[in-house]
Amino acid sequence: MDPGCSQAVRETFVRLYHDGLIYRGDYIVNWCPRCHTAISDLEVEFEEEAGALWDIRYPYVDGKGEIVVATTRPETMLGDTAVAVNPKDKRYQDVIGKKVILPLVNREIRSSAMIM
Repeated sequence: MDPGCSQAVRETFVRLYHDGLIYRGDYIVNWCPRCHTAISDLEVEFEEEAGALWDIRYPYVDGKGEIVVATTRPETMLGDTAVAVNPKDKRYQDVIGKKVILPLVNREIRSSAMIM
């Protein structure tokens, strides 16, 4: 950004902060589908809701087995780009680097180690 625009943005944020319209804090940001804006955990009214745990089976590309991932949000699987496993967990050592098939769309994705 050029210096003039950069200065204008800083001044605007400082003014909004002093007017109490924005604040800085430790919080998680959520997307509000009704307001179409980001809101913090401080602004969210939580409700307990009964849910389900879904097991999704990702078969290995080589046809030799599968890995099962549990999730409460199965609709997000369409955006999966990898299956992450804990590299310290001996049960999944042979999975790291293998390719799996993303169910429903039959797209190849990789399995990788996630540092925990």
